[in-house]
Amino acid sequence: MITLIFLASIFSGVTAQPFLLKSTGGNKSFYLNIHYGTEGKGAFVQYRGQQGIIPLRLKSRINQGKTGQSKITYVWDEIIKGEVTGTYGLTQEAEKISVVWYKNNKNQKRFQLENSADEDNSAGIGKYLLHGVLISFRHTSDELLIFSYPDGRTKTSQLPGFDHPDPQRQGTIADYNFDGYDDVAFSLPDAGMGVYRTFSIYLYNPSTKRFNILAEPNAPKAKCSGFCDATLDKQNKLLFTACRGAATWWKDVYKFSDNNTLIWVRSQKIIP
Repeated sequence: MITLIFLASIFSGVTAQPFLLKSTGGNKSFYLNIHYGTEGKGAFVQYRGQQGIIPLRLKSRINQGKTGQSKITYVWDEIIKGEVTGTYGLTQEAEKISVVWYKNNKNQKRFQLENSADEDNSAGIGKYLLHGVLISFRHTSDELLIFSYPDGRTKTSQLPGFDHPDPQRQGTIADYNFDGYDDVAFSLPDAGMGVYRTFSIYLYNPSTKRFNILAEPNAPKAKCSGFCDATLDKQNKLLFTACRGAATWWKDVYKFSDNNTLIWVRSQKIIP
């Protein structure tokens, strides 16, 4: 059985993030932003009034939704100086969250949190913390992509610009080259009818501890140019792209070489 991950979905790029949370029931309220990406990966929190960020390690992800519905509960361990110091839990339905809480391991005190009306996600800024690297981008404006590395160095890149009348950049976290390390990708609606999304994929190199853009395949026999509606077959370690030409949908199939170059395998029509 072939297992596919459809990367353009699953709350990976909703503009509601980060969620601004407010504590309830206490004498003095506190505020924090929680950021996370695909399947709860790349998560961290930042408390209002503090410069530092606190990494979150995904502990569990439970899909509670019925057919046609999406209700997912995430639980993360709070990691400070390598130690688990607390736990966060959050339930999300579509772009709304509910039942948010934090438990402090030291005193076992549990805090209830709620989505604050005081949203401060200016210009739709998205952020992930992946392999210790803070990744910053915007969902609905400019093309700047920033990688802030643990050694203090910063690398900026330019993402493709918006050509569609309803722009919406999504971020996706997945292991695109099947090396055991999650990578990150950003996608936009195509410049035509918006029937598929075009991807920019950045692979994480565990040796250099840096992210590098994946070169688009040079395959004359391919039916799609670039990365369109990129999906993965984890079992067979294949990357698929799909696009529409005239009235026909096509799928290109690629595998990775040892140096992360994409090798064209075949192209085929997609039959509805």
